[in-house]
This record gives sequence, C-alpha cells and structure tokens, in this order.
Amino acid sequence: MLSSHCFENPPDLSSTCGAGRVEELAGLKTYVTGPSDAKRALLFIADAFGYEAPKLRKLADKVASAGFLVVVNPNFSIEAWLKTHSPDKGYEDAKPVIAALKSKGMSAIGVAGFCWGGMVLVKLAGTEDIQAAVILHPGCITEDEIKAVKIPTAILGAENDHIFPAEELIKFREIMSAKTEFESYVKIFPGVRHGWSVRYNDDDESAVKSAEEAQEDLLNWFLKHVK
Repeated sequence: MLSSHCFENPPDLSSTCGAGRVEELAGLKTYVTGPSDAKRALLFIADAFGYEAPKLRKLADKVASAGFLVVVNPNFSIEAWLKTHSPDKGYEDAKPVIAALKSKGMSAIGVAGFCWGGMVLVKLAGTEDIQAAVILHPGCITEDEIKAVKIPTAILGAENDHIFPAEELIKFREIMSAKTEFESYVKIFPGVRHGWSVRYNDDDESAVKSAEEAQEDLLNWFLKHVK
C-alpha cells in the first residue's frame, strides 16, 4: 500500500542524468552504473518515481565507485504502472534481473529497496537468491514477511513516518534480533520523514546530513555482506 507521503517532494525526473547508462536487462529498461569488470552487483528497486530520479541515480553512482555494478529499476509512469504492479509483481520482475546479473558472472548480489521497493525487497529477503538487503523507509510490510527473512538485512526508517511508524520499526528490530543465524540492523533516523534518503531538500542542511548518513549506512552494509 502506498499513500500520499510516497509522493511528497517529487524529483524532477531526467532520462539523461547520472554517470551511467540505460540498458535492457531481463527485458526491462534499467539504469546501470559501475565498472564493467565488477564481480559484485547491487540492485536498487526504486520508489514511486522510478529510475529517472536524479538523487537515486546519484546514489547509485556513488555506491558504484566502491567497486559495485549497480542496476536501478523499475522504469515506470507512476499512475499507470502502479495500477498493474503490486509488490508481488515487482518481486516476480526482480527475479529475472537477479538471474541475469548472475549469468554475467556476478559472485554476490545485494538489493536496496526504497519505499515501494522495500515492499518488494522484503519478499526477496525471504529467499537465498541474494546475499544482503537494505530496506529504506518502506511501504507497508508485515510481521510475517519480517519473520521470513533469511539473509543479512538492514532497515533504515524515519522517526516521522505515517506509513511505517517508529513503533513498527522497534517491533521489527525485536523480531530480527532474535534471528541469530544472520546479522540484522534496524535504525530510526530522528526528525526525518518518509522518503528522506533520496527525496531530501538540498537547501535543508539537516536533511542532507541525514540522507548522507543513511546512504553511508547502506554502502557499509553492502561492503560488509556482499563479497
């Protein structure tokens, strides 16, 4: 489920922004950035604004500079696409992208999911198709989905989020910390709202700092668990 908060502070979409390129992967248009000889890959599953959001591409480029091949999808028109794409459909679309990355010789794959993408990612984290997950300010996910997680997973949430309130984050932290077979991490960022990690206001120094902190946490999680 998405709400009006998922569409706040919309980005000015650009098909040409970023250091990467648009490629078709598993029949889907994706934004691809990073070294051609990389052996580790990351898939970023976008929020409601898709892969043409400049700040999301900027983050992908930044993470790619650490040696990852980074793929961003999906590419969609918000209203038209969301009518036919539930998180279940997003999950089914993501699986062949992951398979295509493996066929290119990627030895390890991590996935980050933003808002709607977080609802997709929690389903992937219940499989062993990927090595690590970072879920950022997700839409609605359930306790059963969290209980089914099988891989190292970090959840980065906002203190002020009506979609995914801090109380839910605390509950999910307790569930995940009971799983001793893999590492988990739940962090609540004070003073920020849903979507802050990639839809922050450049003129708000505090917002920029919080976004950069979340992005650094994302990168460090993948450096640790995607090897």
